[in-house]
Amino acid sequence: MRKIVFVTGNKGKFREVRDILAVKGYEVIQNTDGYPEIQEDDLEPIAAFGARWVAHKLEMPAIVDDSGLFIDVLGGFPGPYSAFVEKKLGNKRVLKIMEGESDRNAVFKCVIGYCDPGSEPLTFTGAVKGTIAFEEQGAGGFGYDPIFDHNGITFGELKYEEKNKVSHRRRALDKFLEWLENRE
Repeated sequence: MRKIVFVTGNKGKFREVRDILAVKGYEVIQNTDGYPEIQEDDLEPIAAFGARWVAHKLEMPAIVDDSGLFIDVLGGFPGPYSAFVEKKLGNKRVLKIMEGESDRNAVFKCVIGYCDPGSEPLTFTGAVKGTIAFEEQGAGGFGYDPIFDHNGITFGELKYEEKNKVSHRRRALDKFLEWLENRE
């Protein structure tokens, strides 16, 4: 089985990535040590930098995930600052900010950064369009899942397996897996 290290402290992200890649014969090893995150307005340079840093430090193939919720009416906020905003404000305050807004369009975006030791990093982006719900719905998922509505149901209401079929992370991982399979 081929091994890839995934640097994340997020148990939900790790489980999702591990389960999706396991089907294709990859063993994903979690590392929670973190990596320095550069400040950028886009997720791709953040994921590329992190993947390169981790691969060179651990001397093994590495992936990192940088994800964000981009709310149209807020100019794409919280975007690359999504984890910070979720931790400091949480879903209830994000919903408070959205009170009175009729434009509730949003995009959940995930960028998988991959790097082999001694190589340049690659990025694979997946996105899902949806809307911000008017209240939290569902106890599943993590982070913004209970307020992100996709086709009439929040990610928080989806069963784990169902979310893994349609999520932004799944779409990014599918692109990553296609690249892996084509290079072998």
